[in-house]
Amino acid sequence: MKRKIIYTLALLAVIATSCRKESKLNPESVNAVSFEFSFTTPDRVKAQVLGMYSGLKASDFYGGRYIVYNEVRADNYINLTTNAVTAYQVWNFTTSNNAQEVTGLWGAAYSVINRCNLFIDGMAAGGAATVGPALAANYVAEAKLVRAISYYSLLQLYARPYYDGNGNKPGVPLRLKGNSVAGNYDLARSTVGEVYTQILKDLSEAETALPLNYATAYDNTIRGHRNTAIAFKTRVYLSMQRYADVITEANKIVSAAAPFTATSGVANALQANVANVFKTPYTTTESILSSPMNATTDVVGGQNALGSYFFSVREFKLNDAGIIADAGWKTTDARRTLIGTATISGVSSKLMGKFATPSPYIDYVPIIRYAEVLLSLGEAITRSTNTVDARAISLLNAVRQRSDATTTFTAADFLTSQSLADAFLKERNIELLGEGLRSPDLLRLGLDLPAKGTVSSVPSTDRRYIFPISQTELLYNKLMTDN
Repeated sequence: MKRKIIYTLALLAVIATSCRKESKLNPESVNAVSFEFSFTTPDRVKAQVLGMYSGLKASDFYGGRYIVYNEVRADNYINLTTNAVTAYQVWNFTTSNNAQEVTGLWGAAYSVINRCNLFIDGMAAGGAATVGPALAANYVAEAKLVRAISYYSLLQLYARPYYDGNGNKPGVPLRLKGNSVAGNYDLARSTVGEVYTQILKDLSEAETALPLNYATAYDNTIRGHRNTAIAFKTRVYLSMQRYADVITEANKIVSAAAPFTATSGVANALQANVANVFKTPYTTTESILSSPMNATTDVVGGQNALGSYFFSVREFKLNDAGIIADAGWKTTDARRTLIGTATISGVSSKLMGKFATPSPYIDYVPIIRYAEVLLSLGEAITRSTNTVDARAISLLNAVRQRSDATTTFTAADFLTSQSLADAFLKERNIELLGEGLRSPDLLRLGLDLPAKGTVSSVPSTDRRYIFPISQTELLYNKLMTDN
């Protein structure tokens, strides 16, 4: 019997997806038609490009669960349903190799990677001639961007953080060629450092070939442009604690002084009101890359959508002892308006309301936005210089004062550079609440996963600090090892 690894199984899901009504971000898949046919016209080539983004926003990936898992593993949520189908085991650190959370996300990520690989292969085999060299370079750059995001996301859950051994711990299998049929896919894990090296290679190559901007705000939000690759490099370098590199990259798209904006490419900048990022039309200059949703064709199901988990169905409420309890986060802060209140089992409870549109859950999902870049830059300046730096404080104030004009941080507020670094971590916790950054922020610094409710803290040395490897992978890849 031919052995079919998770990537081949994932292709079946992609084929099934192609049977749905087509939309701009649900085009016909490269796996649903003959490989060569998919690259014979410009429209078909573009359809494959948009299909990669469609895969990125799958329900088990950035459409919902990847963000949910990275939120509920940390300290800001209390589980309400004890439903094993909706991340209860992630919340209480009892996931096993065959848990749906573990196998589903692994399969979704590698399905996207395979789409990207197939597309890159197809462009080299003739697709580039169909669209011409300039457009081909742009399209391949988009594939490399999406592939880099996917590999980075796998590392955040299935591998030890970079700081642990300077990247020498086992990472994930690094697959760079497309698989369209069943076969022998035995492949050992590359090290964390090797996977990060490939991620940065993809992002740097994408940066040079992606367009500076598109013709519409919609495309500037839902497709990668030059600033997208740069912004994501700041996230990657921050995860590696390569702070000088964070600064180098961020300075490409952040002006030297306030008001901080991107001075070339897409005019990325903070919105005057943070709430604008999370409501229609969702295509603000702060939204560097988002996954769009559409009520008729691009919708994530109820047990996957962020709005279901955090707001309408209420799988999780905000932890009363989490960041919402911080006295420094003032009640007049505009970001408090993104927190809802509901009576649950007779108790007044707080809900994360950034994704509050009810079913069919059409709120766009932010993958990276400009506020994160500003905070990453400020934190990197602080940690690399070990000083209470004036520009770093200005960056912190830019994000805080956008929502809380009554607070102004000064050098006198920080006795040491560490206290300023801690302030950046707290600001990220407030600003990016519900966007899937909290657990990666803790792991990149080697901090314990804090206790919440009835769940004890998980030390950074504990095996539960990261996910186990997917049972499907272990079953069909003889060279794979578990965490």
